[in-house]
Amino acid sequence: MMKVIKYPDSCRWNSIVQRPVSEQTKLNDIVTEIIEEVKAQGDQSLLRYAKKLDGATLDNLVLSDEEIEQAVINEDLKDAIKLAKNNIEKFHKNQLSTELTVETTSGVKCWRKNIAIEKVGLYIPGGSAPLFSTVLMLAIPARLAGCKEIILCTPPNRDGKIDPAILFTAKLTGIKKIFKVGGAQAIAAMAHGTESIPQVYKIFGPGNQFVTKAKEMVQQSGVAIDMPAGPSEVLVIADESCNPKFVAADLLSQAEHGADSQVVLLSDKESVVVEINAELELQLTKLPRKEITEKALENSFAVILNSLEECMALSNLYAPEHLIITTEKNELLINQIANAGSVFIGKYSCESAGDYASGTNHTLPTNGYSRNYSGVSMDSFMKKVTFQELTAEGIKNIGPAVEKMAEAEHLFAHKNAVTIRLQELNNV
Repeated sequence: MMKVIKYPDSCRWNSIVQRPVSEQTKLNDIVTEIIEEVKAQGDQSLLRYAKKLDGATLDNLVLSDEEIEQAVINEDLKDAIKLAKNNIEKFHKNQLSTELTVETTSGVKCWRKNIAIEKVGLYIPGGSAPLFSTVLMLAIPARLAGCKEIILCTPPNRDGKIDPAILFTAKLTGIKKIFKVGGAQAIAAMAHGTESIPQVYKIFGPGNQFVTKAKEMVQQSGVAIDMPAGPSEVLVIADESCNPKFVAADLLSQAEHGADSQVVLLSDKESVVVEINAELELQLTKLPRKEITEKALENSFAVILNSLEECMALSNLYAPEHLIITTEKNELLINQIANAGSVFIGKYSCESAGDYASGTNHTLPTNGYSRNYSGVSMDSFMKKVTFQELTAEGIKNIGPAVEKMAEAEHLFAHKNAVTIRLQELNNV
């Protein structure tokens, strides 16, 4: 059962939306040591960490073609993955566009072009929840964007093997360079390169607190990351028209990600919260990941407010990764959304659909970062490069204005770059 906060005054809202804070000093020290060791010792450090942290004794970090070919999963799962791949491709292809050339002044043309990031690294968590769905979410837009080199890192199990569903999905999406390395050490390897693992220009993918901290740190050394991230989260706005069983299931589906996940329920009716809390207790007993989910619920809460509009205002302050709206006023509330990573509308739009197969991307900003970050999209794998082309007429039209502005900023070489051209044109 989640704790319930009843009709809090708006002056308390800022404290309510604060996420649980973990001890950072020790985490920083551990991750810094890992990154420095990988930078100094390359593959040897990765092999040691595989033994120490994953319990795997490896001869080689590179996954062989034979290992990829031997990956076996059942046909039903293959079909499910292929269905999801098709939907994700459709949605992301729709994001590709060619921008028009604009003639800002006669003789001055400007345009933008999408150019793929050449080298990208994808991190795929393994362990108790091997996220093969994240392979789809990252590999598909990377391929569609035209990235020349795409590598994938994922931790091995104790036998030195990679989850077969991850391997099947990687092969299906055209990923050939796969490495048996996980955790912060995988991020360090992709950021700085080792004997086996090539250095990349941008790193994508979710992970635990060590992976997240490593991504933050390598970003400071010039390697881009998809976005800042933290533990997974969902916020549900529900009124009397909701199905309490559905809402409880959605809250639990996100809570089972990890003990540090957080789920939030907002409603304008106390009776709704009571019903959903009762359903949480019933459904929780049937979950295999019950202990993890219970710990997440300890970090979670429900808030009863005076109206659905207040619920939406509090949601915008919280800025959730996932937002589910299941009310009689869905359309009204949608128009009031300011901050959310991905939105699910109506009683049948479960967050799990977006995680796997609806077509949208599930790599999303958490920890309040949806205030200023978008989820992964085609744009994440591309750079927007601007172009301009001026004719003689164009430089004549805007040159005098450029001269005046450059002189006003005391940048006389800037001014001269225009003046010298105008003089030559006047002498022709």
